[in-house]
Amino acid sequence: MNILGRIFALCLSVFYTFNPMMTPSDKTPMKASADCRLKFIAWADPQISNYILKRDPIFVSSCEDVKNSKTKFDAMLIAGDIVENGLPCETEHVTENLPKDNIKNFVLATGNHDVRLHPYKQTVKRFTAFTNGLNEEIGSKLRIDALHYKTVINGYTFIVLGTDKTMFEEAYLSDSQLSWLDDSLKEASKSGKPIFVTVHQPFKKSHGLPKTWNSPTQYAGSIGAQSDALKNVLKKYKKIILISGHLHTGIGEYTYQNIEGIHSVNLPSLCVQNRDGRVNDHGLGFWVEVFRTKVVFHARNFSEGKDYPNENITIKF
Repeated sequence: MNILGRIFALCLSVFYTFNPMMTPSDKTPMKASADCRLKFIAWADPQISNYILKRDPIFVSSCEDVKNSKTKFDAMLIAGDIVENGLPCETEHVTENLPKDNIKNFVLATGNHDVRLHPYKQTVKRFTAFTNGLNEEIGSKLRIDALHYKTVINGYTFIVLGTDKTMFEEAYLSDSQLSWLDDSLKEASKSGKPIFVTVHQPFKKSHGLPKTWNSPTQYAGSIGAQSDALKNVLKKYKKIILISGHLHTGIGEYTYQNIEGIHSVNLPSLCVQNRDGRVNDHGLGFWVEVFRTKVVFHARNFSEGKDYPNENITIKF
């Protein structure tokens, strides 16, 4: 452990001395239906920080909730901003606490906080090592060598998009990545099954933007200049479920949107304060069940261990 890691550990020790750990309820554990074909956790924006320590108990208790589950999930998907500053001490702490016994694959995407403070090559090296290390530890065969990649789990394709250069708030998707995406979707669509595409930032003017970003600029809060190009690729195909984060809008009217046939789900923040939703608690996310003709996103407060069934999202095919 380097000096930053030791300082982080010391700060956490002092923090927990005065702030007892929250324990999620074990009265309503997650339990998937016997006839679902794929089940996974969907989180975004934990933003674990070596200096914003109040986020840590939310993250740790949310991980405990997954450990308490009656189900072993096929994947945990985290749609970016996993840590605040992209520091090794932050990713090491995440690795220590993520639930590994109940997860078969970790499908991780970068967000702007994961990449923006470091040279791009260094970011790729760190993030791929972080993701590969987690999957190796749990016995998953998933390995990545870039920030964009694809994997097939239980016959369902997951495609993760990632910026091709260091950006501060938005992302940059090169023509080559968009071409790779098009080819990947063409191949995956042959199965006739839903395809899960993950990118940290949503499309421009979607999910309440720019209002939910408190900015009038065209690309405020969105993936950026490639927003239309990405949409044009995705809308060529059927049964696309786009999963993003970044906006911290809680769960409510801005969570789900059908955008020209693309089913777009914008996840709430797990550990940063949410806003603009009907539910704005800490610890928010979804656990997802995939059936033959529908996909159900179950809204949950993971840090407290309780579902919000009135906020579930069902996408039928």
